[in-house]
Amino acid sequence: MESKLIIIRGNSGSGKTTTSKNLQNYLGHGTLLISQDVVRREMLKVHDREGNLSIDLIRQIAEYGKGKCEFVIVEGILYKSHYGEMLGDLIQFYNRKTFSYYFDLSFEETATRHNASSKKMEFGIDALQAWWKPNDYLGVDGETLLTNDMSQDNVLELILNQLQR
Repeated sequence: MESKLIIIRGNSGSGKTTTSKNLQNYLGHGTLLISQDVVRREMLKVHDREGNLSIDLIRQIAEYGKGKCEFVIVEGILYKSHYGEMLGDLIQFYNRKTFSYYFDLSFEETATRHNASSKKMEFGIDALQAWWKPNDYLGVDGETLLTNDMSQDNVLELILNQLQR
């Protein structure tokens, strides 16, 4: 089986998790979804710092999926400074059969999306501002920017169209 790696990144509250779950549901059984929050916060309970344990575990899980799953989705804030090298290694590991997306939203749009989500009770606008890191692009070939004017439906349609090429 030839696997495709899908990387979905962006600031907290931008819609990464919603998009990833919708994509997994659409792509169906055997689609591996690796959520940075699940690995880092729930499985390992580590802080998001350079060299944290979740970086290697995310890589290992994603490598496990190659050849076993048609689609492997890695989603999260995934700051380039912390996760960039690992993501670059995964892109090579997947023989460049990779689709990379970055939610390139304004802070105002991110705050609006956050306030409309179920996570608005977990953390507020002050936390969003503290974690905010704009323009954190990976800078890899084919990285697609997802912008303010794109709805969840638009984003899902774009990704699905690119996967069919």
